[in-house]
Amino acid sequence: MATELVSVGAEVPSSGVNSVLLGFESHEKNRIQVSNTKKPLFFYVNLAKRYMQQHEEVELSALGMAIATVVTVAEILKNNGLAVEKKILTSTVDMRDEARGRPIQKAKVEIILVKSERFDELMAAAAEEKEAAAEGNGHT
Repeated sequence: MATELVSVGAEVPSSGVNSVLLGFESHEKNRIQVSNTKKPLFFYVNLAKRYMQQHEEVELSALGMAIATVVTVAEILKNNGLAVEKKILTSTVDMRDEARGRPIQKAKVEIILVKSERFDELMAAAAEEKEAAAEGNGHT
C-alpha cells in the first residue's frame, strides 16, 4: 500500500497524488498538512475522502493562516455526511521568522475525522452520479 502525505509547500505532480514522504512515522500516514496558498480547497477535500477510504480516519493539520482552510475542509466533509469529528487539538509551535531571524509562535490546529456510518454509501452514490454524467456527456 502506498503512503501518501502532502505537506505544506510540497509539490505534487498534476497526474495525481504520488508518495510524498517527509520522514513522518508510519502511524501518521493519514495526515494531511494543509496550506492556504499551495492547493485549492477541494484538493484537500478530495484527498481527505481518499484517505478515509483507505484508513477509516484522517488527520487534518494546519498552522497560522491555513487554520481557516482546514476548518472549512472539515466542515465540508461533516456537512456532506461523510465524516464525524473525533478530536480537535490546538497548540502553538515555536518557529523562526525567516525575515527577521527571531523566534515566533504560530497557532496550530489538528482535526481528526472518522468515516461516518454512511461514508461508503455516499461515496458509491457520488461515483455512480459521476459515471452517469460522463456517459451523458459522451452521447450528446
